[in-house]
Amino acid sequence: MQQTYPFETLPLPYEIGALEPYISGETLEVHHGRLYNAYVDNLNKLLSDRPELQNLTLEELLRRSVRMPKSVGVPLGRYAGGTYNHVMYFYGMAPESSYRPPQGELARAIDAFFGSFDGFVREFTEAARAVFGSGYTWLAAGRRGLTILNLPNQENPLMTGLYPLMCIDLWEHAYFLDYKNDRAGYIDNWWKLVNWEYAEGKYEEYASARRRS
Repeated sequence: MQQTYPFETLPLPYEIGALEPYISGETLEVHHGRLYNAYVDNLNKLLSDRPELQNLTLEELLRRSVRMPKSVGVPLGRYAGGTYNHVMYFYGMAPESSYRPPQGELARAIDAFFGSFDGFVREFTEAARAVFGSGYTWLAAGRRGLTILNLPNQENPLMTGLYPLMCIDLWEHAYFLDYKNDRAGYIDNWWKLVNWEYAEGKYEEYASARRRS
């Protein structure tokens, strides 16, 4: 996430069919190869004549977007969010064969704030099923600990002062080819693909930044 302008579409960290049968290669081809790539292209177009923003990372762009005039801040948040959120989503998954539950500091934090891992899964799943329209459900960290939150469209926890750890994409294009209108089935199967090592790394980033501040 330390890229700056011009941003590049990052490759998938697994083969196009590696998440089957839960997420098909066809879905990933459309979602990653076309839709995520379009957000990257639009972000670069927006920044092309704004040199004062070109040295900022995605995290910095998202934090700054909420303090800018809406004429610039809204599209910046939309395209930087769409770029950042898709990276979090794609890299936050892994083939089922490599699945393991969370470990270390993140596992202890989940137990502390949600009572147990199973309790966290239930609460996160309920939140995801309650999303109306397009958006994401997030696990994020902040000064008060861990929290689950739903954000619409391509909004991101960084825009609210929190630090994102993991997310599920609940736009229809993330699941409709495979599940049609069975969003609940998609959410249930997504748990089999969560890359907890990636989420643990994000939590370590957050903890390190807190220690330096």
